[in-house]
Amino acid sequence: MKKYDTNMVTLPTRNEKIAYRKGGTAKEHILLIHGNMSSSVHWQTTIEDLEKDFSVYAPDLRGFGESSYNASFDSLKCLAEDLNEFINEVNIGNLTVIGWSTGGGVALELCALCPSVVKKVITIGSVPVTGYPIFKKDEQGVPIVTELLKTKAEIANDPVQVLPVLNAYENKDRGFIRLILDNALYSKAKPSDAEYEAYIDAILQQRCLVDTNYALLTFNITNAVSKSTNAPGSNHLDLIKCPIVMLQGADDLVVPLAWAKESHAIMADKADFMLLEGLGHSVMTDNFSVFIQKLRKALL
Repeated sequence: MKKYDTNMVTLPTRNEKIAYRKGGTAKEHILLIHGNMSSSVHWQTTIEDLEKDFSVYAPDLRGFGESSYNASFDSLKCLAEDLNEFINEVNIGNLTVIGWSTGGGVALELCALCPSVVKKVITIGSVPVTGYPIFKKDEQGVPIVTELLKTKAEIANDPVQVLPVLNAYENKDRGFIRLILDNALYSKAKPSDAEYEAYIDAILQQRCLVDTNYALLTFNITNAVSKSTNAPGSNHLDLIKCPIVMLQGADDLVVPLAWAKESHAIMADKADFMLLEGLGHSVMTDNFSVFIQKLRKALL
């Protein structure tokens, strides 16, 4: 894996500094947006391939990686607003935006926020357009699928999905993080030892896990009522004017295929759907050659 140094840019109105990696000097620009429990480090193999033909920018979102975390956030839209300023500061436009997992939701919010700047969005295993449910747990830790968590306090104290991860972050428990990744992200194939260690380093830099999970829970860019807030969705989907391409691993354990199909049904008039058979949530790790072939096709 080629390593890319980070650059830093200050957002003039948001009191945050955004770290980013960059590869390539071509006229066509790509913005890569990482997911939860990750950073721009996870994009390095993708940057290495794409930099031959594109100028590729991969920022660390607020509270991730080497970016600052001076203020908490409640929505993926807030992270998209950060990126809108980032785009202005590094002076890029006519972008293709690629978002993985949580980054897919941020990418869609960015498209809605500045439609004149984004010419296409590609999502990879994206959070559903109606949000990512986090269920209450019973005494045995089994999800109660009829009851969603609703507040940041409830999320922070979730005994299965969140609190153990927060404890692992605090204790720098690499073994626990690896166990999570092995079961949820890398059940198909694992990164090389060097890549894996770099990814865990990046994950342990995250300071915004509760904010991010709350933003995922309350994300809803449709006009349907949110199950977690009982409030109408933002309907930001109507503001997206560019084409959308959805890449989805058929065996994704984090964002199940059924959820992705539900999102596609809602966006059918805007989005094409590309199924990656035999791949999970980390499609770039499961089979990089298949992933990059599909991604390059989506870029056409």
